Amino acid sequence: MDIPTSSVNSFPEESTDSNTLSVVVPCYNESENLQSLHARLLTVLTALPFHIELIYVDDGSKDDTADQVRMLNSSGIVLRLIALSRNFGKEIAMTAGLEHTTGDAAIVIDADLQDPPEVIPLLIAEWQAGFDVVYAQRTIRHGETWLKTLTARAFYRVIRAISGSVDIPKNTGDFRLLSRRAVDALLLLRERHRFMKGLFSWIGFPQKAVNYERDPRYAGTSKWNYWALWNFSLEGITSFSTAPLRLATYVGACSAVLAFGYGVYIAFKAMLFGDPVQGYPSLMVVITFLGGVQLVTMGIIGEYLGRTFNEAKQRPLYFVQENSVISQSADDD
Repeated sequence: MDIPTSSVNSFPEESTDSNTLSVVVPCYNESENLQSLHARLLTVLTALPFHIELIYVDDGSKDDTADQVRMLNSSGIVLRLIALSRNFGKEIAMTAGLEHTTGDAAIVIDADLQDPPEVIPLLIAEWQAGFDVVYAQRTIRHGETWLKTLTARAFYRVIRAISGSVDIPKNTGDFRLLSRRAVDALLLLRERHRFMKGLFSWIGFPQKAVNYERDPRYAGTSKWNYWALWNFSLEGITSFSTAPLRLATYVGACSAVLAFGYGVYIAFKAMLFGDPVQGYPSLMVVITFLGGVQLVTMGIIGEYLGRTFNEAKQRPLYFVQENSVISQSADDD
C-alpha cells in the first residue's frame, strides 16, 4: 500500500488538459446491482474524451460481488478489482480505491444506483472549469422514508453548526469528483476514524456543487439501518468537533451552580423553619439527575478517548486480498 509522502503545499497547479479519469466504486454485497450499474457507467464513460480507469473495491462482501466484477465487460477501458481482506467499512473502502487511482481526476460513486452515472459529465464540466472538488448535492431523495429524510436533515444541520471552519455541505453524500491534487491531499490524512464527508471539505481547494435527484436503490437492501446511521453520525460529530466535550463542561457547570443554590436554599430553610425528616423524593431526584449527568459526561469523554486509543495503535487502514487488472484498454495492449 503506497502512502503519499509529498507535502500539501507542493502540489502542482491543476491543468484542464488532463486525459485520464479514474472512477471508484466501493461495493459491499452489491452483486445484484453490478451488471446494471456497469452498463450505465460504460454508456456514460465511453462517450467521454478520456482514458478511463474503473476500479471496483470489494469491501469483504459475503456474496459473489468479486466474481461478478471479474465477469464484467471492459469495452476498451481499464477495469480493476481491489478486494479487501475483510469488511473495513465504506469510508476505508473509498480510501483504498482512491489510493489505487492513477487518473488526473477521480470520481467516487456508490454501487446501488441511487447516484445516477449520467451526472458524471456535469461533474467533469465543473472540474474543467477550475474546481478541485465537485460534489453532487441532492435536491430530492426518492425512495427514502420521511423519518430517514428528517433525521438526515437534522444530522447535517447539527454537523454544520458544530464543525467550525469546516463547511460540510448539506444533502451531500460521497458522490463527487476530486482533482489529482485533491486526491493527493486527502490521502495524506491517515486517521483511522474517517468521516469522509468532512475530510472532503477539510482539505479545502475550490469546491462546487452540482444538483441532482437521488434515485431509489435499484436492488438489494441498504446496509445503513438506523443503528448504523446513529453510529455514523457519532463518528462525524466526534471527528470534526469537540463541541460535545464543551457541552459536557457547560452542563456540569450548570449542574454545580444549581446544586449549590439548592444547598443554600436548604440551609436557610433549616435555619428558619427547622429540619424535620422530609425531602426523600427530592433528594433522590437530585442524586439521580447528577448521576445521569456524570454518566453522560463520562460517555462523551469515553467516545473521544476510544478514538484516541485507536489512533495511537497506528494500524494500517486496510489490507488488500486481491489487486487485479480485469482488462486493459485497447491503447495498453
